[in-house]
Amino acid sequence: MSKKQLNLFDLSMIVVSLVIGMGIFRTPAVAAARAGTPTIFFLVWGLGGLIALCGALTYAEIGSRYPVTGGYYKIFSLGYHPSLAFSINAIELVSNAGSTAAVGVIGAEYIGQFFYTGEVPGIFRGGVTAAAVGVFYVVNLLGLKMSSRVQNVLTMIKLLLIVLLLASVFGTHPLPVAAKMSAADAGQPKDFLKMLGFALVAVSFSYGGYQQTINFGGEVQTPGRTIPRGISIGIAIIIALYLSLNFVYVKVIGFEHLRSADSIAAQLMLHLFGPVGDTILRCLMFLSVLAYVNVAVMSNPRVMFAMSGEGILPAVFKKTTPKHGVIIWSLTAFSATIVLTLVFSSTVEKIIDYTIFLDSIAFVFSASTLFILRRRRMGEDRDIYRMKGYPFIPAFFILAYISVTISIAINDPKSALYCVFIFLCFFVLYFILKSWKARGLPAGGQT
Repeated sequence: MSKKQLNLFDLSMIVVSLVIGMGIFRTPAVAAARAGTPTIFFLVWGLGGLIALCGALTYAEIGSRYPVTGGYYKIFSLGYHPSLAFSINAIELVSNAGSTAAVGVIGAEYIGQFFYTGEVPGIFRGGVTAAAVGVFYVVNLLGLKMSSRVQNVLTMIKLLLIVLLLASVFGTHPLPVAAKMSAADAGQPKDFLKMLGFALVAVSFSYGGYQQTINFGGEVQTPGRTIPRGISIGIAIIIALYLSLNFVYVKVIGFEHLRSADSIAAQLMLHLFGPVGDTILRCLMFLSVLAYVNVAVMSNPRVMFAMSGEGILPAVFKKTTPKHGVIIWSLTAFSATIVLTLVFSSTVEKIIDYTIFLDSIAFVFSASTLFILRRRRMGEDRDIYRMKGYPFIPAFFILAYISVTISIAINDPKSALYCVFIFLCFFVLYFILKSWKARGLPAGGQT
């Protein structure tokens, strides 16, 4: 495994890429429709930013105290039991592969419209996505330093796109008149807290992803300082961009139109550049998608590496290349999983929908490990980050995601129940694999 190759800038850009996917270009319209009023809309984005900041500080200390490769798996195993670690992370691996494939297809649609006047054929979308995964597979074979450099460039392009969207507030090109929403379509104001909670569900997952940064803990230079600073800098950039961009969405599109708008990013580029804005947007969106694909290929194999280290997956998933220290089989397996999900995309989309509920629960359990690490005094024999405001900051973060979990269960009980069922299936699978290993069957490798 390659060691200590990521510096502060590398880690900050990884945080930005893990969080800023396609959500910020779509979620504001969903949040506006659920919020009902501009006051609740801006309140929920501000509250989401505050929760993300508390989460960033929480995971910053967790990563500082326990800097290991595949850290998001390891903290569940350390704090609770390997069965919980396996169940949650196995589902997230499938979900992440599916979401990466889905985002890749979206990117292919953006450039596909340069070649097709109607609907972009599925073979083109799948081919472009598979090609992108193949390219980043090769990039990651060249080592973590190379893949992080490529990631830095792609992330800067993504940030350029957001800066251009922010600049649309100074645009002069007229926007097409949007169809006015009927009262039935818009929904009527209901209970304030219910609307706030329902809108917060959408916003929370636009801010999510930074917790995966601790998967790189074993490969960060001076992790005791770099991990907390990298997470904090990355999330600060994201909060500033998100709040600014949502202000611009409302300013340019108008809140009532935003509630029912499609392609909100395209409308901003049209306002700034006119008809050529669509071409600029498609190119930058495709490159932004590539940033998400690459960071997924970088991060998720490290979870498989950690699973192999505990003997749940075969020992081959720990194998590294001699020259660059690349976890070759984990990288290959996850990349192949992304491509395979293109074939079963409809099923994967269902799985992704169901695991949103689990993501909230995972936040609650993973953040709670900070209390366990503190009690065990983990990492206190070296220079580590200790947050100010403990235990109130992690407690607020945990309570916020308990609220999000409850809101999801109330508004979408079917998905919540399916998620629990999927979790139980993987939970049982863990003990089956352990039983096979105890009997000498090839379920996993040696720890």
